[in-house]
Amino acid sequence: MNNLNDPPNWNIRPNSRADGGDGSRWNYALLVPMLGLAAFRWIWSRESQKEIEKEREAYRQRTAVFQRELEAKYHAVISESRRAVAHLSLELEKEQNRTASYREALISQGRKLVEEKKLLEQERAQVMQEKRQVQPLRSAYLSCLGQEEDWQRRARLLLKDVEGALSERQSIYCSLLLPRGKRLQLEKSLLGRAAADPIAADLDMAAGLTDIFKHDTHCGDVWNTDRRQNGRLMWLYLKYWELTVELKKFERVEKAILEK
Repeated sequence: MNNLNDPPNWNIRPNSRADGGDGSRWNYALLVPMLGLAAFRWIWSRESQKEIEKEREAYRQRTAVFQRELEAKYHAVISESRRAVAHLSLELEKEQNRTASYREALISQGRKLVEEKKLLEQERAQVMQEKRQVQPLRSAYLSCLGQEEDWQRRARLLLKDVEGALSERQSIYCSLLLPRGKRLQLEKSLLGRAAADPIAADLDMAAGLTDIFKHDTHCGDVWNTDRRQNGRLMWLYLKYWELTVELKKFERVEKAILEK
């Protein structure tokens, strides 16, 4: 093999031995590195091919794993979507059933309201009729009540006077300085008024006064200056007479209406 670009001594010439030169030594000297280079290139190509095959196999495995994972995720998403669709379908069916129930309930409620409206109209008509019937009685009641206001006013004045007299009587009873004769005179005056006053007679005040004079012995402490701290039974009777006045008023109104 001759390289035309190389100097003459670098070429392999078949007849160099005949010329008596060093061609044979040069040829062997060049052949060894070339063989080594060829062997290196062959080994390097083989190892590179192995690495390429190894990387290619690893790439195929990674691709296969990725594809399997992707398919698994795809199937998972599909399954989840199917479950979601099934759940939504079930909820939709429930809502439809609930809506139908509400519609039926509204219809039933509407019918019930119509019936109640009819009943209310009937009751209203009945009430208006009763009102027309009661109107004369109401007028009579108010008239009698107005007439009894004067009696009630006089009864309240009587109770106020009696309360003042009883408070003074109890203060004399509880006093260590005031004479007993003044208390007895006040008691006699109260009993005389209770016997002469028709309102006091209606309240049976004389019996209550007698009970107070006999049994109400309660007094406040020695330094007490508040008359309301003296006596107990008298205050109960005063409250009782006040309530009796209210009761008598309505009883008198009722009697007057029934007599008409």
